[in-house]
Amino acid sequence: MNWFLFGVFLIAAGCCGLATYSYLSEPRRLVNGLLINLALFSLLTLAAVIVMVANSTTLLVVALIALVIVGVPVIMLVAFHLVWLLWNALLVWRREGHSLGNMLTLMIAAGLVLLSILDTVGHQLLPAWLAYSLTVLVNCCWLYIAITGLNFLTALIAYNCWRTRQPLQYLIVLGAGLLDGHRVSRLLGARIDVAIARYQRQVAQGLPAPTIILSGGQGPDEQVSEAQAMQAYAVAHGIPATATLLEDQSRTTLENMRFSRRIIDQHQQGRPYHAMFCTNNYHLLRAGIFARRAGIDANGIGAKTRLYFLPNATIREYVAMMVMNKRRHFVAGGLILAYTILTMILGATHTIAF
Repeated sequence: MNWFLFGVFLIAAGCCGLATYSYLSEPRRLVNGLLINLALFSLLTLAAVIVMVANSTTLLVVALIALVIVGVPVIMLVAFHLVWLLWNALLVWRREGHSLGNMLTLMIAAGLVLLSILDTVGHQLLPAWLAYSLTVLVNCCWLYIAITGLNFLTALIAYNCWRTRQPLQYLIVLGAGLLDGHRVSRLLGARIDVAIARYQRQVAQGLPAPTIILSGGQGPDEQVSEAQAMQAYAVAHGIPATATLLEDQSRTTLENMRFSRRIIDQHQQGRPYHAMFCTNNYHLLRAGIFARRAGIDANGIGAKTRLYFLPNATIREYVAMMVMNKRRHFVAGGLILAYTILTMILGATHTIAF
């Protein structure tokens, strides 16, 4: 028996088991992304060890082909990331407007260019030990962002794959801004369409129709509440007004969940229920975390988003998640800064010694 292979197999089995248990027990957790990535990495390691131990030409060729299929797109993305970011920024600006929220890919591209210039200038003007320390700081920050960003993206994709076949008593549609103060936007309409499709499918199966809770307050620049505009949209698309309830006081996603829960609790009077919330796919994980915080027993389903808008929207969600968990990121930032200062001190001491 190859004990090394057996040990790698046990580690992979443990990682996969832990990731599966965490996801199935509570899919609305950010840590699921980390656990799933660890499981995938352990499986890749196991596959590599099997190829080496087997000493099979066929397995080696298959592994190399798989590596090329996966690796080439990643290498291309990394190599041309500035071109891709600038192209996406221009496309979003042209189709979605020049708002600050639509500038994220452009700001990231500009930041990368600026960091590259500063790194080049720093190595020319600063002492070698100081320039090295700044490079360490920048690289550690980007590595941290890459790891946390990958974990977030994995958790988001995994949660979008979550499905429930249980009959629902409630569908909660999360509001978004209105066009011209009274019209449902395409983005918000997609959320309502998902709820309508689930409503119609359940009715077609001969099951009791769920109640659609339309959740969204009235902003200072809006003529009606988001809930009212959403109800009008749903009724125009075949949903009876009697099958809808309005929650028109919320201002944030967390309030969407809390106030919708109050409505459900008032109607259920302690009786068990099954509910689902509807939002856009890029917003699904953060909405699920807020649902968990609000104590509402509901998972979500995400409406599809136009492909060109997904990178910008997903980056915005990642930034929002960073803010939600700012304490842990401050701690991580402090550790990175401490490590940088340590390298700076060691570099300066080494320079003085010589």
